[in-house]
Amino acid sequence: MSKRDLYEVLGVSKDASDAEIKKAYRKLSKKYHPDINKEAGAEEKFKEVAEAYEVLSDAQKRAAYDQYGHAATDPNFNGGFGGGFGGGGAGFTGGFEDIFESFFGGGFGGGRSQRPNAPRQGADLQYVMNLTFEEAIFGKKETIHYHRQAECKTCHGTGAKAGTSPETCSKCHGKGIINVERQTPFGRVMTQATCDVCQGTGKEIKEKCTTCHGSGFADEKHSVTVNVPGGVEDGNQMPLRGQGEAGVNGGPNGDLYVVFRVEPSDIFERSGADIFYKLPVNFAQAALGDEIDVPTVHGKVKLKVPAGTQSGTVFRLRGKGAPKLHGTGQGDQHVEVQVVTPKHLTDKQREALKVFAEEAGTEVGEESFFEKVKDAFKK
Repeated sequence: MSKRDLYEVLGVSKDASDAEIKKAYRKLSKKYHPDINKEAGAEEKFKEVAEAYEVLSDAQKRAAYDQYGHAATDPNFNGGFGGGFGGGGAGFTGGFEDIFESFFGGGFGGGRSQRPNAPRQGADLQYVMNLTFEEAIFGKKETIHYHRQAECKTCHGTGAKAGTSPETCSKCHGKGIINVERQTPFGRVMTQATCDVCQGTGKEIKEKCTTCHGSGFADEKHSVTVNVPGGVEDGNQMPLRGQGEAGVNGGPNGDLYVVFRVEPSDIFERSGADIFYKLPVNFAQAALGDEIDVPTVHGKVKLKVPAGTQSGTVFRLRGKGAPKLHGTGQGDQHVEVQVVTPKHLTDKQREALKVFAEEAGTEVGEESFFEKVKDAFKK
């Protein structure tokens, strides 16, 4: 039994638009669905409608069907067609598309290209937010302003002048693609290309919108509030879903990625949730011990430095770091003691240090230095 024409199955004309084909399919699939229609033959009609829609709803498959008829839906269609290139047919299964593409830069058959009128997500955007060292640690709320492409408010995205509407493309009849005959090393071959009249949209705008000039999009100034979480670091980014460019053919908006740039601190260093601070102390504080006020991002904290603390010793202040961005709790602050040698001494300080040196059995000062030089020359 010969197969019926697919357009006849759906009850539409050969130049029917995608919307008309979809509408016919929904109506017939509901009418003949086996769960609804219990009449004899309803299930076969339902399958026939589904098969017709599978081909005609896909721009590539529909174009192939329009050119080759039911042969285009035959599983052996590509293989048999490839036999003309001396490959015996089967050897070109899957490979024929690559050969075809290498000559023409486009695909052949179904599945490789998107339907021209299918909804597509809009483009993503990026926004750089500058933060101080403290803002990155504690977080903040800030409203940012930027420009993005949005649906034109004059034509509501149609691209057509007020009072008019886009029409089905007169060249591709709404398919978005056209058949092009090309000369190849194998002879003249029919290929497919994006329609040069509608640019693949399947719609032709006779009178363009005066605001967007037919694009359907217009620049808009947009605002959104960003809740910066505590603990972000330089280079981190936060996605804000749906805050990017407007989608195409009713698709969703793209996303906005907020990238954080954190200013360095004058006194602190940071690695993840931990903060590092270098504490300068004098010789007496390190030798005798002391209780010192240490700055942290959370305020000053008293740190007890034990007697005899060596330069380079590190103390930990637990919970005085930054919040853990991908966890719970706070990091720590690490305090490194640096014993500072004075560059200028008063006479009293100098005498005191000489007494200390004598008690320690150490020869110091200018006199001992010259004495050592004198001894060296005597030898």
